[in-house]
Amino acid sequence: MRALTWRGKRDVRIDTVPDPKIVDPTDIIVRITSTGICGSELHLYEVLGPYLDPGDILGHEPMGIVEEVGPEVTAVSAGDRVVVPFNISCGTCWMCGQGLHSQCETTQVTERGMGASLFGFSKLYGQVPGGQAELLRVPFGNTLPVKVPHGPPDQRYVYLSDVLPTAWQSVAYADIPQGGTVTVLGLGPIGDMAARIALHQGASKVLGVDLVPERLARARARGVHTLDVREYGKNVGEEIRSLTGGRGTDAVIDAVGMEAHGGFLAKAAQQFAGLLPDTLGEVMMGRAGVDSMAALHTAIDAVRRGGTISVIGVYGGAVDPMPMMTMFDKQIQLRMGQANVKHWVPDILPLLTDADVLGVDDFATHTLPLEDGPRAYKTFQAKEDSMIKTVLTP
Repeated sequence: MRALTWRGKRDVRIDTVPDPKIVDPTDIIVRITSTGICGSELHLYEVLGPYLDPGDILGHEPMGIVEEVGPEVTAVSAGDRVVVPFNISCGTCWMCGQGLHSQCETTQVTERGMGASLFGFSKLYGQVPGGQAELLRVPFGNTLPVKVPHGPPDQRYVYLSDVLPTAWQSVAYADIPQGGTVTVLGLGPIGDMAARIALHQGASKVLGVDLVPERLARARARGVHTLDVREYGKNVGEEIRSLTGGRGTDAVIDAVGMEAHGGFLAKAAQQFAGLLPDTLGEVMMGRAGVDSMAALHTAIDAVRRGGTISVIGVYGGAVDPMPMMTMFDKQIQLRMGQANVKHWVPDILPLLTDADVLGVDDFATHTLPLEDGPRAYKTFQAKEDSMIKTVLTP
C-alpha cells in the first residue's frame, strides 16, 4: 500500500509499504477514504525526531470502509463505514469506564510512563502505524471504531477522529458558565472548532486570539470577536480585560501549546535535541525539555480571578516554568489532557446532520490526494496558501 512516512526533520515521503494484516482476533482492517493532517503532527515534523524512526507511518485522523474483520469481531462488518479515534482505547478497562479513554490501562505506554497509545504518534505513544495510508489495522474492533452512516460526505464525520472531540473536551474542561465568556488562544483547527462549540453551547462572548489573517477572518465570520497578536502584542491581556468589565474572561482555552509564538531559547533547545543522536535527544527532551510558554502565560494573565484554564494544545517539556504565585493568588483552576474521544462521541454525533450547526462540511480548507501529503506538510508548517485544515484522500 501507499503510506506517508517520516524520514527526518521536515522530511515526510510517500512510500510503498507492506499492507497491514489481522494480528489479534478482534482486529479490523480499514480501507482509508479520508485522513486529516493535525497541527500536533507538526511537532513530529519539526522537533520530536528523537522519538521517531525513519519509515514510521504518520496520521491519526482517519476514516474509511471496513475491509476485513477478525474472527471475534461482531460489532462491525466488512463494508461498514467507520471513523477511527486517534487514541487507542480498549473500551473495557477501569480508565475507559471512567470516560478516560486517553488513559486506557490496556494500551498505556508504561515503559515510558505515558498514557494510551496513539495512532501514528511516535515511540512516546506506542509507535503504532498511523492512518495517512491506504489501509490501517485497527485493534479492538468491537469497541474502538465509531460506526457512521453511508451517504453524507466523509468530511461530515472524519473530524470525530480528533478535531471535534478534542475541541469539545476543551470547552467542557473550560467550564464556561451559562452565558459566560471565554478566550480561545490559537485559531487553528482545534481553537476554531472550540470557539464554534462554545458559541453553540451558549457562551455570550467568545474572544479569539491569533496572528494569522486567514484564521482570524474565518473565526470572525462565525461570530468570534478576534484579537490580532500583531496589533496587541503583550497587551492582549489588557485588551481582554477591557472587553470584560476589567476582569478577564470566565475561562481561557489554550489551543496553542508548544508551538506558541516567542520562546526563542525554548525553540533552540528543542531544535538542538533534534540534532542529537536519538538516545541523547530523548534524554534531553524527556528530562530537560522546555516549551515556549507564551500562550499559557497569556492564559494566566487573561482569565478572571477564580476562572478556569483549559489546556488542549500539546506541551512536551519536562521542566516548564510556571508562575505559581500568580496562579495561586488568582485562584485559577487548570484542566488539561489528551481528548477522550469515545467519551464525547455520543454528545457530538447527533449534531452532524444536514443542518451542520458546527460547520464541519466545509471545515477543510484543502482536500488533497495522499500523494500530495509531503507538499501539504510543508505548506501547513509554513502557514502558506491559507491552509488551516487539510484532509488527504488515499
